[in-house]
Amino acid sequence: QLQLVESGGALVQPGGSLRLACSASGFALNTYTIAWFRQSQSPGKGREGVSCITYRSYYVDYVEAVGGRFTIYRDFAENSVILQMNRLKPEDTAVYYCALSEGPADTCEVVDNGQYHSWGQGTQVTVST
Repeated sequence: QLQLVESGGALVQPGGSLRLACSASGFALNTYTIAWFRQSQSPGKGREGVSCITYRSYYVDYVEAVGGRFTIYRDFAENSVILQMNRLKPEDTAVYYCALSEGPADTCEVVDNGQYHSWGQGTQVTVST
């Protein structure tokens, strides 16, 4: 069974930074496409894709709302996928989840059309004064 674990969520002030990690044990994470999603508690907001990275890091993508502020990359030594979040805004407040798919090497989607599975339990990010 493939299991992912998210970590790194915290309370941070607007403009601050956080580093989220999506980790795995028992299998090599770099053989899968990994995506980050977030679920806000704001009314009417569903789960939103944030970023994705293909296996071997051939391709990455971001949702427009985080472009230029967030960076996704692989930490091969730690068997993890990192989401570095800078210049955080209150609207980034959410529970952040990672999931994986057996996607192609040359593209990934920051939308879950049923291809992502093995979701982690999530990590809370709160951006507030």
